[in-house]
Amino acid sequence: MKKEKILFWTATSLIALFEGVMTALTSQTEMAKEGIRHLGYPEYFGNALVIFKILGVLVLIIPPMPKRLKEWAYAGFTFDFIFAMISHGAVDGINGETFIPLIAIGILAVSYIYYHKLIAKKI
Repeated sequence: MKKEKILFWTATSLIALFEGVMTALTSQTEMAKEGIRHLGYPEYFGNALVIFKILGVLVLIIPPMPKRLKEWAYAGFTFDFIFAMISHGAVDGINGETFIPLIAIGILAVSYIYYHKLIAKKI
């Protein structure tokens, strides 16, 4: 059980750090706004992403949240990473940067798998 907790919290903390903390701290920088514009999205879309990412991270890291809400948060982050890949590939062409979200999907998958292993042991 200890290994499962360590893997879950490590993966979940990495997602929380990059999708919650870093997003909140850097979302209003000119570089972040230019990144959203570069991909062809309006500025308000970037603001909405920040809000939903922070809410999703809170759902993932607060243990007593309903299981269904956690499932939606995992799904939302999965969609976010997939569409980030598609957006970068469509705008900049297929290159190394296009596949960076796959790393995030892998980390998210570890969190998801070990979340289910932990709740299965509690039953």
